Formats: sequence, structure tokens, C-alpha cells
Amino acid sequence: MDSVTDDAKGIGYRRVEVLTGPGRRRSWSEDEKARIVAETAEPGAKVTEVARRWQVSPQQVFDWRRQARRALVSATPTAGPSFVPVVAEPPAPVPEAAAAPVRQPSSIEVKLAGAVLRIATGTDEALLTTVLRAIRTSAA
Repeated sequence: MDSVTDDAKGIGYRRVEVLTGPGRRRSWSEDEKARIVAETAEPGAKVTEVARRWQVSPQQVFDWRRQARRALVSATPTAGPSFVPVVAEPPAPVPEAAAAPVRQPSSIEVKLAGAVLRIATGTDEALLTTVLRAIRTSAA
């Protein structure tokens, strides 16, 4: 490396790019950000075109839009709890006829040898025994 113009491989100069436009880390005022975000909200507007016009990255504009949505949601007051309270209603009045249900006498149903025998409560045991034996005998 004898010369300043030589690089490590001894080829000569390398390509140099000159970037124009606003420098990095440009600070945007809140009014400018709001104006840019409002411009992207217009019908038919494209974020990339708006960003190019303002010489800012599209990702930055998307981030500002996200921040604006969050600020809008947090600024909107909530209208109380988001649940509905349970309110118990008093029971409906029952007519007297339905208030005291008529109890049907309980019965037992026996299926034996193809016959169905319904036995009511209070049936005489001797009579029941005789009937059951007769049904069993007729089936045999």
C-alpha cells in the first residue's frame, strides 16, 4: 500500500455512493406526524407514496399510524363495566288449581310371560300371589 488510492487488493478506487435527502434521525413534530398520518387515511392514499413524498420510511409511517390508533383507543372513555348484571325476578303467581298437584297413586308394572300386570298401592298380598302364580303357570 504505497498510495492512499490503493485498496487492500491493489485494484484502485472503489465505488462511492452519495446519499441525498434528509439525514438520519430526523425529528418530526407531533403536528407533522399527525398531518402525514391524516394524509394516509384519505381514500385512495397509499402509505408508500405518502412516505416517499415526505421522504420518510413507510415503516415509520405505519408505526405512527399504529401509535395514533392506540392513542385514540386509550383516550376514548369506557362506559362502565362490560357485563350485564343479573336481576332475579320474583316467581310468577301460581293458580290455586295448579298449586296442589293431584298425586296419582303409585303403581308397579310387572311384565311376565307376555302379560303386563299393573299393581296399585294397597293391593292384597294373597290376591297378588295368586295372580302371579296363575300367570307363571299359564306360560309354562
